[in-house]
Amino acid sequence: MKKLFLMLALIFAFTLTANAQGWLGKLKDKAVETAKKTVEKNVEDKTEKAVDEALNKKTSKKDKSSNSKKDVDDEEEDSSQQVSKKKKKAQGEDVKSDFVPGTVVIFEDNFANEQMGEFPSKWDLISNNAEVAKMNGKKAVRLVNGSNTEITPLIKDGSKNYLPDFYTLEFDYFVTGEEDHSSCYKLLLKIDNDHHLIGFNTDRIWWSVINPNTENEVSGTKDYAEIINENDWNHFALSFNKRALKVYINDVRMINIPNAKPAEWFIFENEFWEDHLDYITNVRLAKGGVELYERNAQEMSPIEKAIAETGQFVTNNILFDTGKASLKSESMNEIQKIAEYMKKNPSVRFEVQGHTDNQGSDKINDQLSQQRAEAVVKALEGLGVDAFNLRPVGKGSHEPVADNKTEDGRAKNRRVVFIKK
Repeated sequence: MKKLFLMLALIFAFTLTANAQGWLGKLKDKAVETAKKTVEKNVEDKTEKAVDEALNKKTSKKDKSSNSKKDVDDEEEDSSQQVSKKKKKAQGEDVKSDFVPGTVVIFEDNFANEQMGEFPSKWDLISNNAEVAKMNGKKAVRLVNGSNTEITPLIKDGSKNYLPDFYTLEFDYFVTGEEDHSSCYKLLLKIDNDHHLIGFNTDRIWWSVINPNTENEVSGTKDYAEIINENDWNHFALSFNKRALKVYINDVRMINIPNAKPAEWFIFENEFWEDHLDYITNVRLAKGGVELYERNAQEMSPIEKAIAETGQFVTNNILFDTGKASLKSESMNEIQKIAEYMKKNPSVRFEVQGHTDNQGSDKINDQLSQQRAEAVVKALEGLGVDAFNLRPVGKGSHEPVADNKTEDGRAKNRRVVFIKK
């Protein structure tokens, strides 16, 4: 009996031990699995945190960048507003810069191809000395030590009668910022042995202009310190239209004289109280500009604008049958516009030039171009234009404006030109 009990006890103990080992194994596996999941969760949490921090940091930088850009834009806007306010204060709220550059260049020089230290090749020296130099990154002509240095453009072999009735003159000049002993620039618009004088320095501009009606001088002075760029380049612009003289500094109108005697040529001159250097560059003289008081340039027709600025109107819209002088019907629209212009300006006279391409002989083209010019005159006369103001001239193919080797070039050469006389 005891043996049986002992055997049962041993069997129970063995079974209990085996079950305990199995339970402990399961417990161990569960713990390992839990630990693994915990580690994975911690990694995920750290990753999410890192991503969140990175995104927040990027957003923060973006916000700062956006704010920084906004600050720069605000500063630029403030600066632009300040410049605008300066101009308005200088010229008055109701005065606008109406300067329009001429379109037909008569003389132009930026000194880019000139040799440093040499006298500029496109100019003539009247007195003292001048040379090519560089100031603030720009090549320029430097009016050298000694007062009253004078230079003038070389135009048409020294001609002194090149300013038309309708022109603009522009250039850049350097202002040193010295108040007491600043340099003095003078622009002399020469009229025979007399001249208009326009002087300007650090803080003011002055003028003496001849009135053609009275032959008396009209003079004045004006401060412009508020719009000038000290120790930097400044822009000068002048427009003359038959009798109206206007001068602009940095796009602000300084002088507006309704009656001034027409000039024939101009001189740059400098003056100062001690050794000083003056610099001028980007000189541009051109025929054309803004039409006189009566008409705004924006309101002018293409024909009016072309004639006002260049004295002629060129058109490729007056068409003829091939090899003939008979006008195509689509040409009448352009001819009608010419007729309207001439009726508005009954005193204007035109030389009507016919031009052909180089297809065919000169004998044929010369005769054909004359006949075509006459056909245009006849069409204008039929629209009520006085034929007395029109003179037809055949130019043949002798004055091409494009390459006759291409169809496009030949089309441009087949043209009618109205030249004001």
